[in-house]
Amino acid sequence: MDAMDYGPSATPRALATEAVHAGREDLASLGLHAPPLDLSTTYPSYDARAEAARIDEFATTGARLDGPPVYARLDNPTVARFEEALARLEGTEAAVAFASGMAALTAVLLARASQGLRHVVAVRPLYGCSDHLLDAGLLGTEVTWTDPAGIADAIRPDTGLVMVESPANPTLAEADIRALAHSCGSVPLLVDNTFATPVLQRPVEQGARIVLHSATKYLGGHGDVMGGIVACDEEFARTLRQVRFATGGVLHPLAGYLLLRGLSTLPVRVRAASATAAELVRRLATDPRIARVHYPRIGGAMIAFEVYGDPHDVIAGVRLITPAVSLGSVDTLIQHPASISHRIVAEGDRRSAGVSDRLLRMSVGLEDVEDLWRDLTQALSPSPSEQPLAVAAASAAVTGSAVPAGAGRSAEVPESAGR
Repeated sequence: MDAMDYGPSATPRALATEAVHAGREDLASLGLHAPPLDLSTTYPSYDARAEAARIDEFATTGARLDGPPVYARLDNPTVARFEEALARLEGTEAAVAFASGMAALTAVLLARASQGLRHVVAVRPLYGCSDHLLDAGLLGTEVTWTDPAGIADAIRPDTGLVMVESPANPTLAEADIRALAHSCGSVPLLVDNTFATPVLQRPVEQGARIVLHSATKYLGGHGDVMGGIVACDEEFARTLRQVRFATGGVLHPLAGYLLLRGLSTLPVRVRAASATAAELVRRLATDPRIARVHYPRIGGAMIAFEVYGDPHDVIAGVRLITPAVSLGSVDTLIQHPASISHRIVAEGDRRSAGVSDRLLRMSVGLEDVEDLWRDLTQALSPSPSEQPLAVAAASAAVTGSAVPAGAGRSAEVPESAGR
């Protein structure tokens, strides 16, 4: 899957090339090099009858309007460039951007509910707020939690969606997307692809019909922009645009500009951070202070590990690594999911999904591996009273996959590693 044969180019292009050029093909003909940033909230028109007809068409079809926009809540040229680019990277007909990942998921649920399909089948773990949105029924939806083997039996006539996150937040558990899609039958499978990004996998090629991203993370990549996006077919995109217009969960044009810029370096950032993460996994797996390491088979820049000691001491002890929620930035972040990202999930559900109280989640950035290891190993150092226990502890087990042989080499992720 090194080359991609969709988009305006007649010749298939590699993912790295698409990341740089998708959504920008018209710039040279406009006499521009950088994409323009359109901050207008409204657009003038001297033909009210024609505008009325265009608005009626959108209300009926949800299709993107031909010609200039009418109002920024309906569409924005800068955001549209980001949507086109992400759709090309994920291999879908369309993509619809929102103000945040949660706004994007909300729109998906509302879109299905508007068709009388309020039931969702979901596999834990999910991002904590996604779990809460489903479990609390805040949008009038009902959820059935199941393991992957139980999906087919959990589907009902009013099931509108099956949702999975792979690799999952925060345990990095992986799902067999192709098998899940088969179990879904005619019900759309939504895959949260935030952790993997299209650099590591493109779920639609494995049978998923909807792909969700918290664009705040790897797509932006610098910790300075918030957004969400749904990649899907054009038919579903039309409904999502109508929901976005009605609810107002629009992506700001400046955010769209920054996210489009972030996509251009996405493959380089993911591969570099993945190589460092794989080396850290190799070292953590032999450290007697670590009980278990979680790392996905497809690789990536996310690591989760369980400590024998107090995880809060590690959070308090890092200096180079930033103790903060979120992920996917150029700098390395670490957090304690049971205290922050998954705190909103009921304790029993949290633990049954593998989110233990000793689990730490680390998003590896672009720093040198030796500097990161020095900071991490100092934060992991046990106090004198804990030293005998730590030294006696067995070497860590690695879940998700065995530590890659020649971790640095195997973490040089293929340009298109979807499977």
